[in-house]
Amino acid sequence: MFYRDLGSTGIKVSEIGFGGWGIGGTTAGPTSYGDVDERTSLDALSRAFDHGITFYDTAPAYGDGRSESLIGRAFRGRRDHVVIATKAGYRSWSAAPDFSPMAIRRSVESSLARLGCDWIDLLQLHSVPSAALTDDVAAELHRLQEAGHIRAWGVSPKAPAEALAMIRTFDPPVVQVNLNMLDVRAFECGLLDHARERGVAVIARTPLCFGFLTGTLTEDARFPPEDHRSAWPQAQIAAWVRGAARVLAAADAPAVQAPGQVALRFCLSHDAVSTVIPGILTPAEAETNAVASGFGRLSAAAVSAILDINQRENFLVRRAS
Repeated sequence: MFYRDLGSTGIKVSEIGFGGWGIGGTTAGPTSYGDVDERTSLDALSRAFDHGITFYDTAPAYGDGRSESLIGRAFRGRRDHVVIATKAGYRSWSAAPDFSPMAIRRSVESSLARLGCDWIDLLQLHSVPSAALTDDVAAELHRLQEAGHIRAWGVSPKAPAEALAMIRTFDPPVVQVNLNMLDVRAFECGLLDHARERGVAVIARTPLCFGFLTGTLTEDARFPPEDHRSAWPQAQIAAWVRGAARVLAAADAPAVQAPGQVALRFCLSHDAVSTVIPGILTPAEAETNAVASGFGRLSAAAVSAILDINQRENFLVRRAS
């Protein structure tokens, strides 16, 4: 496993991280990846750690706190050896977000209780709109930092263009955005280059495009109603399946590398990216993802070919309103 600086925060993270949404299990509506087994989730966390993964990303909304609790249990007694990132703003997918200073402070207190520790390494504002980024919010984040409750903070907006605007106006040291071989908006809007120039760390979420870059899903894929992917139109599923075949072929990677490993390598091919956070549900997935670090970046030619495919074809289908 290789490690990278988390921008200017002074924190070092494994370049392959652990996305903790899935282990939260089922929540109300199409807002999860479905039921999970607690023992399997704990084994996945342990296997990830054994293979050098030190960065764990979670949120109160993931399983209504279950994801945080599992991560807290998994690393009790070895908290100093991992970097835990959680979020504030959404306490549940079924409740309206609240980015007020008081709500942020209460969220941190609740997260610390579930994690069973005294500090959060990185607190991110979850799907935060620009209008919520006020001077009062900035002051509260700095108070939490000075009190030792958080080591660093960042933003996790819904779209890369929003992250770019926030870097210019709110100056976060860390941004989390969607980035994968079928969603290159972070490249196209200039976010990655601007973040690199400003020393802002980028956390790449959805690096496997919700599983469509693993080579395991087909155009006739159907998802249970609790799975958030069930909300996507069939046209989107078809676009991702067909697009995945094209971009993975363009990567021209050795056949021994799994499609998901190639997808992770793509995200890590830009200097601005500090870590990628694939969703991990099983010990086998933890090991497969961790191994991708040793394969290194894709070649510049491969990255260029993948970006060119995306320029010629848009793989994001607008959902029906």
